[in-house]
Amino acid sequence: MTKFTRRAALALPLAAPAITSARAADWRPTQQVRIICPAAAGGTADMMARLLGQHLTSAWGQTAVVENRGGAGGIIGTQEFLRAPADGHTILSGNIGPQGIGYSLYRNYPFRPDMVIPVAGSVRGPNVLVVNPSIPANNVAELVAHLKANPGKLSYGSPGIGQSGHLTSVWFSQLTGTQGIHVPFRGAGPAAIELVAGNIQYMFDNLSSGIEQIRGGRVRALAVTSAERNPQLPDVPALRETMPQLGEFEVNTWFGKFYKAGTPPAAVQALNEQMRILAESDGFKARVAQIGSVSLWGTPDQFATFVNNEIAKWRGVIQREGLQMDVS
Repeated sequence: MTKFTRRAALALPLAAPAITSARAADWRPTQQVRIICPAAAGGTADMMARLLGQHLTSAWGQTAVVENRGGAGGIIGTQEFLRAPADGHTILSGNIGPQGIGYSLYRNYPFRPDMVIPVAGSVRGPNVLVVNPSIPANNVAELVAHLKANPGKLSYGSPGIGQSGHLTSVWFSQLTGTQGIHVPFRGAGPAAIELVAGNIQYMFDNLSSGIEQIRGGRVRALAVTSAERNPQLPDVPALRETMPQLGEFEVNTWFGKFYKAGTPPAAVQALNEQMRILAESDGFKARVAQIGSVSLWGTPDQFATFVNNEIAKWRGVIQREGLQMDVS
């Protein structure tokens, strides 16, 4: 349970880069592998955990079991992960919320970035800016003009305070100098229902969950938040294409795997290598494309740099907005 207050988030140290000197062939698990997913079954975090679990069971000859420990914005699952030994047998299937946004959003967050080692990214996918068809805006510039002509009169939905969809809207408002009324919901699904009904006017929805509404014509897509256009919506521009003030705008909902700090470097390299093999498989590529995402695999150092940049980006957005929440 969280309590919302209007204070600037405190600056936090960035995650330490993973050590990459060990050879992957030097390490293999000697017992069952646990993959902790800090989210409920059925979502993208769970999907990525299960795909990896199936692959590791085959590749390593030890059963890899996925444990869903959802709740409190990923805090419960991350706590469970950090209670395990740093021996390479427990993997965190992390994501943008607890491993990116949470460090700055929560005043009394129980973790630090240096408690985990970023091993490799799994996938990333954009949010998409959608409006109710009644809104007189066929592109981003027209929406911005409409918002400026009606300051504080249009409302936008999100899956909750501090969630990716909310903070994407906040950053958009900061860069465009617009105002909207935030209406948080308990998840993206209820928010999308209210958008279709016209009870809210716009929102940044995750592409994988919102694409059917777009294809059905129930909402109008104005832009995706990734740096590039998405193959699922090739005619919809990237937000950074649309206006000069949005030239650096890039938001992806991302997922990746982490080990606990102190895990042997050889285990880090071994898991990273197995994630590379999985990412290059035809089955994984097809599944990722189906949900409108792209692979985020890279070396441990590359993923650590990516995570560091995400922490810094969202810290800036949160501090400028004066957002902060309490973990209780």
